[in-house]
Amino acid sequence: MKTPPPDGARRRLLAGAAAAAATAAAGPSASASAAASGPRTLRYAFRVAETGMDPAQVGDIYSRTLTAHVFEALYAWDPLARPVRLRPLTAAGPPSLSADFRVWTIRLQPGIHFAADPAFRGAPRELVAQDYVYMLQRHADPANRSPSWPLVDANFGIVGLAERRAQALRPGGRFDYDAPIEGLRAADRHTLQLTLREPRPRLPEVLAASDVFGAVAREVVEFYGEQIGAHPVGTGPFRLLQWQRSARIVFERNPGYRDRRYDALPDADDAEGQALLARLRGRRLPMVDRVEITVAAEEQPRWLAFAGAEADFIERVPPAYAAPALPAGRLAPQLARRGVQACVQAEPGATMLIFNMDHELVGGYAPAQVALRRALALAMDTPREIALILQGRALPAQSPIAPYCSGYDARFSSEMSRHDPARAQALLDLYGYLDRDGDGWRERPDGGPLVVELAAQPDQISRPYYEMLDRNLKAVGVRLQLKFADWSENRKAAREGRFMVWTLSDSAAAVPDGQAALARYASREIGGQNLARFSLPAFDAVYERLLALPDGPEREALFLQAKRLAVAYMPYKLRTHRILTDMAQPWLRGYRRPVFGLDWWQWVDIDPALREAAARPF
Repeated sequence: MKTPPPDGARRRLLAGAAAAAATAAAGPSASASAAASGPRTLRYAFRVAETGMDPAQVGDIYSRTLTAHVFEALYAWDPLARPVRLRPLTAAGPPSLSADFRVWTIRLQPGIHFAADPAFRGAPRELVAQDYVYMLQRHADPANRSPSWPLVDANFGIVGLAERRAQALRPGGRFDYDAPIEGLRAADRHTLQLTLREPRPRLPEVLAASDVFGAVAREVVEFYGEQIGAHPVGTGPFRLLQWQRSARIVFERNPGYRDRRYDALPDADDAEGQALLARLRGRRLPMVDRVEITVAAEEQPRWLAFAGAEADFIERVPPAYAAPALPAGRLAPQLARRGVQACVQAEPGATMLIFNMDHELVGGYAPAQVALRRALALAMDTPREIALILQGRALPAQSPIAPYCSGYDARFSSEMSRHDPARAQALLDLYGYLDRDGDGWRERPDGGPLVVELAAQPDQISRPYYEMLDRNLKAVGVRLQLKFADWSENRKAAREGRFMVWTLSDSAAAVPDGQAALARYASREIGGQNLARFSLPAFDAVYERLLALPDGPEREALFLQAKRLAVAYMPYKLRTHRILTDMAQPWLRGYRRPVFGLDWWQWVDIDPALREAAARPF
């Protein structure tokens, strides 16, 4: 098999693997033997409750944060490298691939084991290539209703896998896990081979998502059956200890985790990264013994827990607290004196309003229907949302593609971020959305009421946005009606197409390829990432070409076409790319927000002696 010149993800992977070898050779630092008394416990809170811990069945970021620390993919993102670099995780090194980017062969490291579990009946269970075959089969099995199946089909396109799924979907059918699949096989005990329908030059980036594509043992799934979501068993650094649903989750260090050392790769001019590396190089992973997570839906209790030193870390500090904590971008004096650390970073994700394209009012592709969506988008005052609600801690979204991703261009400007109520009213007038009875509210062209129904969450953080949206729509004569339900119920309704309009925060891109953000517009992703149920042949043609092309000018030109189509049809009103602030107590060492990926617990340390000496309310 001929190996072509490296491209995109493979180039990043080769660079990361070479640098890792050099760093690992340096061995443990002198500080590695230093230890503080007591268990090293990381404590923090989620804003939204988890839904389960089966990678094939969860899609929300909070559940995926949990699975990312239990299961392991073939590759991982270096915790300190900026720009990002891929590193082998369970793979023995970079993949071998055919010249046309269709056949990928990946050798696994021998001697990696799953965490001990009753499903293995007391015997050690080594990770083998068949575990990755089985994991991908589970995403394809319709019985699992995997939200990641469209992602698997689009980004892998494994020969024969979609056909196996189609057989299972027939009346009386089932997914046959034992029958061979042409493009998905274990060539031997430690060698995985994937044969794809189309070229996929950036496949290793997808293979780095431990939250979704971590290895799964078939014995565990069959042992626990329908309860598999409560029994995650992987090869990763942590294992589940306790789970009180939607309230408290406790993980402990996997006692059988292999000897893996801290060997991150910051750039030479990255002073912060070099300091972290100097402190932690050579330490065995994970460095903490235990992780305790609570669920706090309201922002004030989450902040007060951190301020009172009951939490070691707070993720995504709410703007109302982040602004006074970081005046003019610097830590407030009382926080700086205590040694609190702040991590500020633009998010490779977006907040958005989703229109259901199948809905009789806000959906459709006719000019009047497109005009309604664009008018509603123009009525929304995103600049004011950023200034008042987000306290300036966001960038206006001009397209679906976020910072740090290919296809993102800070110079690109569009109607997506514009607030123009006069133009919104002109569009509504032009297409017959008029106030016929003079009561101040517009009607549909057929005379029916024009009411926008928003699926809403009854939480504190959403309330100011709903109030602003209500004022914005009222200013152009459109009624807003809120339909409240829990976030998980709204998400389920959105996946099934049972909604008119919904708001969503796409918390982070999993890969640096901007095409991942465009997946929500691809018709093949309807029922998965494409919650708007948008289906446009012209967009699908661009999307498919983007998947197959290597990085370069031709691909960048296609990104521009895709962005223009997204703005023109407006199935999503992209609002902001948030500037996130995370904060850590002085006794939490080594934290740096991942640009891509969700795993970070293994990269941090807790000094319990410093916590005991210094912990007191601000």
